[in-house]
Amino acid sequence: MLALIRFRIFSLSNLLPQNIKIKVYITVIFPVVLNACETWSLTLRGELRLMVFENRVLRKIFMPKREQVTEE
Repeated sequence: MLALIRFRIFSLSNLLPQNIKIKVYITVIFPVVLNACETWSLTLRGELRLMVFENRVLRKIFMPKREQVTEE
């Protein structure tokens, strides 16, 4: 639970640029999610869940700020 809270703080933080967040995602978060994946029997449901997770993370990283949305 604590890791989820820290990830939310990390992904919503304005202090880090997006390229740093992407690098952290690729080097830290994604390998942890795929830990021991060679022993999984990947089903269609599991593949869809991984895609949903990845899309959520990327959406949080690239989420537009309210000011950006209202200016357009």
